[in-house]
Amino acid sequence: MALSQEKKGTIAVSLTNFLDSGCIVASGVALAAWAIAFNFDNVWVSILGAVGANAFGAAVGALIGGFLADRFGRKFIYTYNLLVYATGVFLIMCAVNLPMLCAGIVISGLSVGAGVPSSWSYISEMSSSTSRAANIGISQFAWSCGPAVIFLIALLFSFVFPTFGPDGALLPAGTYGPFDGLFAMRLLFLILFVVALIAWNLQRKLEESKDWTEKQDAAAGKRDTFIQMMGRALTNSVNVKSIVFLVAVYLTWNIVAGTMGQFMPYMYAAAGNLDDTTISLLQAVMWILTAVGSLAIFSKFGDKIPHRILFAATAVMALAAWVVMVFFGMQLEAGTADSWGWLLWVFVALWGISAGFSAQCFYALWSTELFPTLYRGGVQGIMFFLVRGVLGIWSLVAVAGLGVETPSGFVTAGIIMCGFLLVSLVVGVIWCPNTQGRTLDEITEERYGKHID
Repeated sequence: MALSQEKKGTIAVSLTNFLDSGCIVASGVALAAWAIAFNFDNVWVSILGAVGANAFGAAVGALIGGFLADRFGRKFIYTYNLLVYATGVFLIMCAVNLPMLCAGIVISGLSVGAGVPSSWSYISEMSSSTSRAANIGISQFAWSCGPAVIFLIALLFSFVFPTFGPDGALLPAGTYGPFDGLFAMRLLFLILFVVALIAWNLQRKLEESKDWTEKQDAAAGKRDTFIQMMGRALTNSVNVKSIVFLVAVYLTWNIVAGTMGQFMPYMYAAAGNLDDTTISLLQAVMWILTAVGSLAIFSKFGDKIPHRILFAATAVMALAAWVVMVFFGMQLEAGTADSWGWLLWVFVALWGISAGFSAQCFYALWSTELFPTLYRGGVQGIMFFLVRGVLGIWSLVAVAGLGVETPSGFVTAGIIMCGFLLVSLVVGVIWCPNTQGRTLDEITEERYGKHID
């Protein structure tokens, strides 16, 4: 059976999410090896985590990309953005020193951020009122597949192309042809480079969002400057309330998820004494569960089961996962690998499944529903800038300040993250918006009236 244009567009755009999460996780997998190969300490570990796709880089990229998507159209982003991404991951793949690595991480991070507002807006705008959550679920499935694929490949590479020797030292040049122990890490970014070019070729052929085109025609070609867009977004009381709500729900959850995506392999190795194979296995299983949850729960039931019920379920599971890890797993025998045992798998199962229909899924959906088309991308860019910017600050504090590479530092950071998850749970359940089953125009008219300031 042939796919509808709606599904084809959803799949093509969703590849951006695959590349987003894949870049974050590939960087996390490679972090320990980079630190040894390029001889940098925990300060640079935290800086690299903060300036790329996981935080500051994506934050600035989203602010720029959201504005461009509203001013020039969603297709404008798809025509150029992934070429920028490909340039970034190519530099990472070929990096021979820290400056080259930093340049690649920053460039790919900017591209990741620039693609987010247009992707979620495009999917929502081309979906019917009864399939928005289903299509957002597909995009989140792609986001989940990025880490799952990267970790499975990393697991395979840990057997075929080991990074470290028996003594823990990075394998020297000449181990794999002319390459050293970073060979497997370079292959990970080669895969992202190839997928980016394939995705770019698909996305550049997409039609422009009809909703965006219609609203531009109705506005008689008037286009806001960046300052005007910011003014509209931040002076309208309806917008401000929605921004505060969405940032409170998503920022708090994303601090936890972002820390896991960028630093969890590093923290497992440093604080939990787990080897590369065990780390890759745990992470791969977690992300496979997340991918299954995206399709089997959010995509299947997101347009049917009341959002308040679904959100409460995922938020409770996420909080329970970190309570298990912090208050039971890391408290045993200073958090060594032997002491964690089955508790690690409880954590993996709870977080993995919950992440499949997490606050990010609801944020992706609500952030497109609660704002009008004319500045939907711009407002998403502002919120993503706030969320990833704060995550960048947290990345610096968590690794450099709290010392998450030690069991005691990990526990301290974990307790703080439990607090963040509790805030996300309470805010999301109490102020869950009533948008289910309604068109974007109906939602906009109810919230803003006939005239949008």
